[in-house]
Amino acid sequence: MKIRIDQIQQHLKQGLKAIYFVSGDEPLQVMESTDTIRNAARQLDYTEREVMDVDSHFDWNQLLDAGNSLSLFAEKRIIELRLPSGKPGKQGSQVLIEYAQRPAEDAVLIITAGKLDSSAKNTKWFKALDQLGVVIQCWPISVQELPRWIEQRMRQKNLKPTTEAVSLLADRIEGNMLAAAQEIDKLYLLYGDAVIGIEEIASAVADSARYNIYDLVDSALTGDVVRAARISSGLKNEGIEPVLALWALSREVRLLAGFSESNISMDAAMTQARIWDSRKPLLKKALNRHGARRWRGFLRRCARIDRVIKGIEPGRPWDELLALTTQIAQTR
Repeated sequence: MKIRIDQIQQHLKQGLKAIYFVSGDEPLQVMESTDTIRNAARQLDYTEREVMDVDSHFDWNQLLDAGNSLSLFAEKRIIELRLPSGKPGKQGSQVLIEYAQRPAEDAVLIITAGKLDSSAKNTKWFKALDQLGVVIQCWPISVQELPRWIEQRMRQKNLKPTTEAVSLLADRIEGNMLAAAQEIDKLYLLYGDAVIGIEEIASAVADSARYNIYDLVDSALTGDVVRAARISSGLKNEGIEPVLALWALSREVRLLAGFSESNISMDAAMTQARIWDSRKPLLKKALNRHGARRWRGFLRRCARIDRVIKGIEPGRPWDELLALTTQIAQTR
């Protein structure tokens, strides 16, 4: 059974299940989801706790042994299995299926994992956990949803943020939710339940934003010049290789250049290219800003940046990438 993060509390009011599988690439959400389940279990007298970390040397029989053995003091137990890769392997898959079919009566099993790829969701072990347990997938909070999430969390601490303060905090912690939670806790310690404006944010909150190359691409396609420049600077400071950013940008530019010259409808062309429905509006927005000639020009510029990175032509790779993303983001 799959449930969303915001459904966990309501689900737990109806009773505790024997198995929970929590996965995602956002550590804060995974941590807080497991904390909620663990606290609910403790309220039901699950007092004993056993933690297992899966690595290349892990013996999966430990999980079966823990499930088959009784607590020394007849106490109900919380068994936590940490699976960072999200890939249990052949033996682990068999053990998870076997445990799901016969879970321990005196224990609740909480499995945490990193982000799962699409193929993992079609495996027998995942389907067994989904059918016989509870699956909770933690999705990253989007840029559009982030300000609302920040404001709600600040108000839960009785802080009173202004709209400008929320916006500035979102800029400083984008992509790093754990840092966001820590900064909000710090603001409460510093200012209590006071009104929080941009002055308090500017003086108390460090710039902990964390980006990836896909954030750079999306900001360029969305048309957000300021965010594109901020992400470009962030990636450079983090030591990301410019060739990776160029790869992500050139892939999208090549795709959009093809769409701009297509003889069929845009929706049909995107369907043929197997573009996700959620991504189509973003690509259409970029196509509305530039025609086929401009996209071909962007593609030529990608080729030039590649030569700059290789040292064939003079220039600074990140400066060239910034110029390209700015041009894509801007309306001609």
